[in-house]
Amino acid sequence: MNILMTAASRRVPLLQAFQAALGAVHPGRMVVSDIDPSSPAVHLADRAYRVPISSDPGYVDALLEICAAEKIGLVVPTIDDELETLALARERFEAAGAVLACSPAETAALCNDKYRTCAHLVSHGVEAARSWLSGEIPADAPDLLFIKPRVGRGGVGAHLIRNRRERDFFLEYVDNPVVQEFLEGPEYTIDMFCDWNGQPLAVVPRERVLIRAGVTDRGRTVKSAALDALARSVAAAVPFAGPVNVQCRMRGATPVVFEINPRFSGGIPLTIAAGADFPAMLVQLALGQSPSASNRFRADLWMTSYEAGVFLPARRLRLSQVDRGSFSGAA
Repeated sequence: MNILMTAASRRVPLLQAFQAALGAVHPGRMVVSDIDPSSPAVHLADRAYRVPISSDPGYVDALLEICAAEKIGLVVPTIDDELETLALARERFEAAGAVLACSPAETAALCNDKYRTCAHLVSHGVEAARSWLSGEIPADAPDLLFIKPRVGRGGVGAHLIRNRRERDFFLEYVDNPVVQEFLEGPEYTIDMFCDWNGQPLAVVPRERVLIRAGVTDRGRTVKSAALDALARSVAAAVPFAGPVNVQCRMRGATPVVFEINPRFSGGIPLTIAAGADFPAMLVQLALGQSPSASNRFRADLWMTSYEAGVFLPARRLRLSQVDRGSFSGAA
């Protein structure tokens, strides 16, 4: 059971979690792909390959070549940009003997569009942020609002709007914007893991106490019936497979969804440390096993993150700079 994790970049904790899962569940190697030979995960995986950017027409072919060369049994996408493209090629990966760990293409397309996401949830009776396109903002809308790109990630282009003057400016400044009600309550990410039929097997809410570059820098796990119920209502409204994270804030005592990412979250190390081992569950699913559904995890476990480095001689990076294919051998 060799695993390919795409766009590995700085996702070292997730890589290590899969390495641990392979050691505990089934033997195998961790192979990663990236566009940059200096990415830290490249040098900590068992094998690493350079691939084109996910928008390149040859991206899927490049991954399939890796699957054939490395006898890959499970492919784990990690970034929003590639999810729909890979999901549309699911049958090609299956023909190559690789299970693709991502939700359907329709789900990826829906979740990539923050306006459609909230409209879809509201139409299915799920609490979601009131959202408007630039020409739809009602006259009685409050001055305090939130604006961001309709399609985007990592908090890039997201801004708080405090008055009408700022609203006018950011509607011109932000490309293809969506405006949402400003939710003042605490922010949570709910990590959820679903089986291939979309049934939730584990739900772990986390409070995002401090956020840096769109990723939780400090946070804690939370036991909450309301957050658990919200995640399950989202799963009933949208077909998922594998990992998904639901982002929400509180409107008074009610949790309200403002985004969904059908992939592993940046804060997934906290969820794993709390006892919900999503990578191990994913390996089990890929092997045709049935992980047990469980809502047991350690509540009020805190994560406070810090930077760490991978130190390499210059020749290691130079040797990695090949025209195509493998960056290097074993790390």
